[in-house]
Parts: sequence; C-alpha cells; structure tokens
Amino acid sequence: MKKIIPVSEPSLGEEELNNVIEAIKSSWISSIGRFIPEFEQGFAEYCGTKYGIATSNGTTALHLALVTLGIGAGDEVIVPTLTFVATANAVAYCNARPVFVDSHPDYWCMDPAKIEEKITKKTKAILPVHLYGHPCDMDKIMRIARTHSLYVIEDAAEAHGAEYKGKKVGSFGDISCFSFYGNKIITTGEGGMCLTNDPKLADKMKGLRDHGMNPHKRYWHDYIGYNYRITNMQAAVGVAQLGKMDAFLLKRARIKGWYDSLLQDIKGITLQPEMPWAKSICWMYCLLLDNKFINRDNLMKALREEGIDTRPFFYPLHVLPPYARGEKHPVSEKLASQGINLPSSVNLDRPTVKKIADTVIRIMKS
Repeated sequence: MKKIIPVSEPSLGEEELNNVIEAIKSSWISSIGRFIPEFEQGFAEYCGTKYGIATSNGTTALHLALVTLGIGAGDEVIVPTLTFVATANAVAYCNARPVFVDSHPDYWCMDPAKIEEKITKKTKAILPVHLYGHPCDMDKIMRIARTHSLYVIEDAAEAHGAEYKGKKVGSFGDISCFSFYGNKIITTGEGGMCLTNDPKLADKMKGLRDHGMNPHKRYWHDYIGYNYRITNMQAAVGVAQLGKMDAFLLKRARIKGWYDSLLQDIKGITLQPEMPWAKSICWMYCLLLDNKFINRDNLMKALREEGIDTRPFFYPLHVLPPYARGEKHPVSEKLASQGINLPSSVNLDRPTVKKIADTVIRIMKS
C-alpha cells in the first residue's frame, strides 16, 4: 500500500520525551506539577499577555472564556460562519445563540463591515476567528466592540504567532483562546489556553476550570465549575514545543514559499492572500480551485490515489443541521466549495513539496 503524505503531523523530539519522563518520575502526572505554570506563563509572554490559563482542549478554552464573561441563556454572540464548528458549539453550550457573519472576500476572515448589522439588544460579544493562520482586522472589530460595549473573545486556535500590525494575535480581546491539538503549530496532544490581561478574569477562569473550588478553602465550591484542567504531562510537551515555536513558524513560511513559487501561475488556482497589515502563518497550506478548471473533490480523490492526503475547507456553519436557518453567506459558501488544504507539516522537505505541487499541476492539466 502506498505511503500517504499526511496533511499535518506533529514534530516531536528528545526535548518533549525528556520532559514527559521528568513528569512521570516526579509522579505529578495529573493537573498539578511544575510544567503547567511554566507553560502558561511562557505562552502568555510569547503572545504579549499577562495571564495564561491552560485547559484540556481548545473547545473548553472557548467555553471557559464565554462562561467567565457571563454569556448565558438568551444572549447572542457574533461569530464567522466560516470556521470550525467548535466556535459556534461553545456558544451553544452556554444556551446562547451564535449569530453568523460572512467572510471578507480579500482575506477570508470575518468581514467587519457586516458585523454591526447583526448587533441587537441581545448581543454580548464578538468572537472573531483568525482563520487558517491569517489575522482578522482587529482595529475595526475592537472599534465596533467598544462602540457597542461588547466583549471580544479571539479564537486564535489556528494562528499561533500570527501578527496584526506587529502585535501578536491573542493580545487584543478581553480573552483569547488557543488550541494545542496534534495538527496545530505547537501541540500537547490535546490541550488549550485562555489568555487575558485582566487579573479578575484570570482568577475567575482558574476557579471555573477547577470545579469552582475556592483557592483558599479546599473542597469548598463557591459556584458550579468544570473539570477543564490540562495535565502536567501535556504541559511538559507544551513547554518543549514552545521552545521550538519560532523554528516551526520559519519552516512553515519556507514551505508556503515553496508551494507559492510552484503554483502561483497555474490557471484555476488562487493562493491564500495576505493583507499588508497582517503577518500570517502557514497553519494549513490553502488553495482555492476554480470549478471551471477542476472540481475540488475530484482533485482530492485523485491526490489520495497518488498517496497525498488533503482536506477540504470547513463547511460554513449556517449550512450545518444544528445551525441551519435558511441564511445565505455567499463569500463563505464560495470559499468552502473551492478551498483545499495541502500537506504543510514541518517535517516536509522541498522535494516532497515539489512532488505534491507537480502532482496537483499534472492532475489539473489532465
């Protein structure tokens, strides 16, 4: 059977292994241990924020942020329709209503020009997603939020290290949320993080994350909380991965450059754009395919037969059964129907990228 080139795979080495061994030998393998605060502080500093609260995964980070800000039954939260379903699900977990906004045609994230028309008396927050590693236009989003006294929760699960006007994403909103799933820029296997500059929000998130337990009175629970804690072993991996973050980002930028140079002049292919105010990161290498030249799904099937794995773009949330209300968001619908992710792991070398690009070109021409 032909070996498959995966869309993504983690890069793990001796540093991660040594940290995990240390955690195991210390016997601190659950939610207490030295690696957890080290990971939290290190990642917060990297992103330019004061406080980090590690969680069991990116979805629980989103839910924790929403609950901490008091989002509840009857509230509305404005989210992009083109994103992974967890963004809307976390809102639904709060018995609140996700309100969908179409994508900007130039850079695919939430279109700020379409936010204000969605604001009602029930709106409590805006939840922008830095989609596929490209930052949102945070100045416009923050201006709208301040005008209407709304919270901003950044979903930066796909954009570790990306920058908006020279400032790291995750440092703009009241709270920001990251994922460390196995296909992210850095990974802890499963894991997430909330970042904030507000000490009161940080303390509240820490309590909610740990069953609502009073920090000064053990086994006294002031409110209903959750078990959203990360383990010391996961954080041990995260500490090692954090030390490699810049190297990972540099390699991914190089991979994107290799692809771009090979595919930029091919008819029917549109490369992922990058706005002048953005420093995007290559979480997944993205292409749009013009259906007049080739059907996206047919290309994916053909690439799979050649041993190359791919991913389609996310379905827009407004077409999924839990959220279907008969809405139309044409930009997101077009992007979703044409978008494809090619392999982008840091383990790729230039000959492999060339092989993938050449195979795409050959299939399109045939």
